[in-house]
Amino acid sequence: MSTTQTPATEAHVTGEGDASVAGQLALDLSPLVQPTYEPTMSIAERWESWKAANPWVMSTLERLVQQWLDAGHHRVGMKAIWEVLRFQYGTTTGDRFKANNDFTSRAARDLITLHPEWADAFELRELRAA
Repeated sequence: MSTTQTPATEAHVTGEGDASVAGQLALDLSPLVQPTYEPTMSIAERWESWKAANPWVMSTLERLVQQWLDAGHHRVGMKAIWEVLRFQYGTTTGDRFKANNDFTSRAARDLITLHPEWADAFELRELRAA
């Protein structure tokens, strides 16, 4: 082990330990379904439609947030988690993760509804649009 690496860092670099980085990032990804939106639909309505068409996304986001918190972090950036999912989806499937960034705040709120104990981990602002 080098002088700049802790045992935990060494385990991640070499893939040794309880879980390798690849194992931690292995996600169960399904094809994305793009619902048809009416022009008059609000962001909230589009989010609910998109989420219903892609139920695996919330469980995947939930898993990523749990991994982040389990790693000792106390704050969660939903946009960062969203981009991790986008990256993993793109590198795993070869397709683009077509999900509106406007949905991230809705996803964070839904995760807090599922896990009220995570409320302090997310910083939520007042919604500006319905």
